[in-house]
Amino acid sequence: MGNYDQEINRRRTFAIISHPDAGKTTLTEKFLLYGGAINLAGSVKGKATARHAVSDWMEIEKERGISVTSSVLQFEYDHYCINILDTPGHQDFSEDTYRTLMAADSAVMVIDASKGVEAQTRKLFKVCVMRKIPIFTFINKMDRDANDTFDLLDEIEKELGIATCPINWPIGSGKGFQGVYDRESGKVITYSDTQKGTREGTATEFELQDEATALEQIGAQAMEKLVGEIELLDGASAEFDLELVRSGDLTPVFFGSALTNFGVEIFLKHFLKMTTTPLPRKADVGIINPTEREFSAFVFKIQANMNKAHRDRVAFMRICSGRFDAGMEVKHVQGNKVMRLSQPQQIMADERKILEEAFAGDIIGVFDPGIFSIGDTLCMPKEQFCYEGIPTFAPEHFARVRQLDTMKRKQFVKGITQIAQEGAIQIFQEFNTGLEEIIVGVVGVLQFEVLKYRLENEYNVEIRLEPLPYEHIRWIENKDEIDLNKLQGTSDMKKVKDLKGNPLLLFINAWSVGMTLDRNKGLVLSEFGRD
Repeated sequence: MGNYDQEINRRRTFAIISHPDAGKTTLTEKFLLYGGAINLAGSVKGKATARHAVSDWMEIEKERGISVTSSVLQFEYDHYCINILDTPGHQDFSEDTYRTLMAADSAVMVIDASKGVEAQTRKLFKVCVMRKIPIFTFINKMDRDANDTFDLLDEIEKELGIATCPINWPIGSGKGFQGVYDRESGKVITYSDTQKGTREGTATEFELQDEATALEQIGAQAMEKLVGEIELLDGASAEFDLELVRSGDLTPVFFGSALTNFGVEIFLKHFLKMTTTPLPRKADVGIINPTEREFSAFVFKIQANMNKAHRDRVAFMRICSGRFDAGMEVKHVQGNKVMRLSQPQQIMADERKILEEAFAGDIIGVFDPGIFSIGDTLCMPKEQFCYEGIPTFAPEHFARVRQLDTMKRKQFVKGITQIAQEGAIQIFQEFNTGLEEIIVGVVGVLQFEVLKYRLENEYNVEIRLEPLPYEHIRWIENKDEIDLNKLQGTSDMKKVKDLKGNPLLLFINAWSVGMTLDRNKGLVLSEFGRD
């Protein structure tokens, strides 16, 4: 296998998570800049005429200037082959965002220095914790006025329940931002507002011990404050422990400004040293090791109509072990079918390149004639195993779907089912009423707009959405032991079923969940559904 091991071990696959506007897209572009994948980082914001960020491509995104769909970017840097899974960062992210984390080996959390931990970050973080994913924190926008550094760390620890270990420490912020102090080397790296698109700014490095240079470079006041903070920090913060980082219990923290390109490469270098090679994955036959098995992968995302010119669906899969060759035959376990994967490609923003080969850790897209589902396993024809299913996450917004032209029922059902299979929305029906009504649930409200837009543009069906007041959904874990007709609910509870006939309960108020559990001894409810 020789060659595989080397190729697999240089792979690093991570997701970037953040709240809207924390600067994630800018950071991604700067990474690509270092890898030489793009020559000039295009400013993402700006006028309608500005070049769109490399990772945004769906029409609706171009209209809004946000990334709706998670895309995958691959680039080379310093002998590493890096796969970045970009996740939508706006309020209205979808379940897609959660699933993307299933395909990553670590996560980079981008936090806005003036805002701290925000709601969206918390939710994604929960998924990382559930999977024990290592988390690296980049506190961005130090070139603007920031919150107190100790307060920021305190907030991460309190809000997210993870210990922090600053690898470097900022000197001032906003107009007073002078650079960072590297705790390991004892050096100060000074900041100068560089040209936004260039690879490196002019950074001066000097030892903090070298007082004359320090005073000249950052001034007496900043110097005094820094020395005081470092003393405090050495006494108060967690020691760096790689084991704890890798088990998801400690997050290394870095400071910088992605927009002016300061601190990004420092972060990238440390990050690559600390992250792991592609991780083993759980399957029903035990743990599958990336370098000890031949090709296997699982599907974590399905995207339809990526290319306006061709009606197509692409299934994205994470390769978990071995090597993939474009012509090889593989087994689709759930379909029990041996096949060649059609048009295997890597997607770099709008461009796709057809792949000859890929290795564990890589993400590939293949043409899907409608046979793949999220969570499906692919392996070698003579093998037979399944990777753990991907949980279904709880939608938080619900609406009843009304079709405007009832003659188009067939297109409507086809369209909404396909979009649900991709996992952008979940669809439910009334339980036992025989009504054909469809209720749609989404994680972020933008998905309602996306649904409307896509049904009109791709399936020529117009719909009206009537918002429902439900905010909480629970799967019934022990559905076979419970008589649903005798379930004692609350007045704000509604029974529905999913596409597979599984019963679910919707509630308007969070406290109703507890009351329903109290009234029905033995009932087990869950926030995650399993396939």
